[in-house]
Amino acid sequence: MAPGSKAERKAALDAGTWMFNIVTSVGIIMVNKALMATHGFSFATTLTGLHFATTTLMTLVMKWLGYIQPSYLPVPELIKFVFFANLSIVGMNVSLMWNSVGFYQIAKLCIIPVLCFLEILFDKVRYSRDTKLSIMVVLVGVAVCTVTDVSVNSQGLIAAIIAVWSTALQQHYVHHLQRKYSLGSFNLLGHTAPAQAASLLVLGPFVDFWLTNKRVDTFNYTAIVTFFIILSCIIAVGTNLSQFICIGRFTAVSFQVLGHMKTVLVLTLGFLFFGKEGLNFHVAIGMILAVIGMIWYGNASSKPGGKERQVYSAPSEKTQKHNILSSQSELDQKV
Repeated sequence: MAPGSKAERKAALDAGTWMFNIVTSVGIIMVNKALMATHGFSFATTLTGLHFATTTLMTLVMKWLGYIQPSYLPVPELIKFVFFANLSIVGMNVSLMWNSVGFYQIAKLCIIPVLCFLEILFDKVRYSRDTKLSIMVVLVGVAVCTVTDVSVNSQGLIAAIIAVWSTALQQHYVHHLQRKYSLGSFNLLGHTAPAQAASLLVLGPFVDFWLTNKRVDTFNYTAIVTFFIILSCIIAVGTNLSQFICIGRFTAVSFQVLGHMKTVLVLTLGFLFFGKEGLNFHVAIGMILAVIGMIWYGNASSKPGGKERQVYSAPSEKTQKHNILSSQSELDQKV
């Protein structure tokens, strides 16, 4: 295959991957908003457990059909991943309950700087000036769109810190495990989804009762609520899979930065379907800034030196021999 065709195919696959993630993520947000805001189903942790149970069924069917090959993931690595992932889910829910919406949004924006720090620390990644500036433009744009009232309290701050760091560690860990153990997205989901489903379905009802003071087993499950729960679970399979594909193909930082396109789309669709009272000048400016920053980031990070992993290689045997011979020659000349 010609180099041009190879590059075009990669670009098409990258674009398709992003579109898959954006469509499924925006879709599940809109469905969950209707389920929770309109129909009062506020059991987010239990619902996430159902999402992973459905994803587990999908991976089992894929294994049975032969699309997922046997792979290896050490149990300690799996336990660490599930711990970070579940702590992220619970932490975000608690952060939203204990903080104002404005501070909750600021906390979510802090995930990107934390991921940058993790990539610099563990992956030895170096960012160019343009890449750093583009990330700043995205953060400012999304902040202008979403941050309104900002009030902070000590327990809310602790919850936000736990939520931010656990989410960043979970997303960084996805990329790390795929690279270290040569796991595809389906393989990794096949290992992690059953563990997350089991743990969240056991702990979820207790966490949701603590957060909402309501019991999931006494909720009135009408036909429309059941339909939205099933629809949410089906879309979640695509959301979970596309997240792993995106982080595997790119990095957790790129996933977060370009992922804020979902925030812009959710705001736009919210104005269209749930009322236009939140649409004003500063929100529109923020959305435009965020989109400009994302385009800039995509361009800056793809350039040579825009975002690269530094490799420190040991001197080769040939180089070492050359250095020894040079030293010997210098000594002979001195003698």
